[in-house]
Amino acid sequence: MSDIKERKLRRRQRLRHQLRRKSSGRPRLSVFRSGKNIYAQVIDDAAGRTLAAASSLDKELRESLSTGADRAAASAVGKLVAARAQAAGIVEVVFDRGEYLYHGRVKALAEAAREGGLAF
Repeated sequence: MSDIKERKLRRRQRLRHQLRRKSSGRPRLSVFRSGKNIYAQVIDDAAGRTLAAASSLDKELRESLSTGADRAAASAVGKLVAARAQAAGIVEVVFDRGEYLYHGRVKALAEAAREGGLAF
């Protein structure tokens, strides 16, 4: 494995270990960003199920966004995943930024999810 991939894997594992200790049964809001899009899922790790999900590829967002790879798209995805999580009865989550820094698109998604009503 290359050095960069190994460092990303270790960073992700370290963060997940910390989240597991602090979550106390709350679902996890997981973020994945690619070069072209951004994705968010609310995951129940105990049951191994995805409770709510949104991405910049969703039909309702795709038409209104110019690209899926900017802060505006991340904010829209954050608001949408918060609305879908609240519809599923979820209010408190644990934020899993994965291997990414809390900066830019990841930060925009987190702030929009908070504005949408999720507490973390």
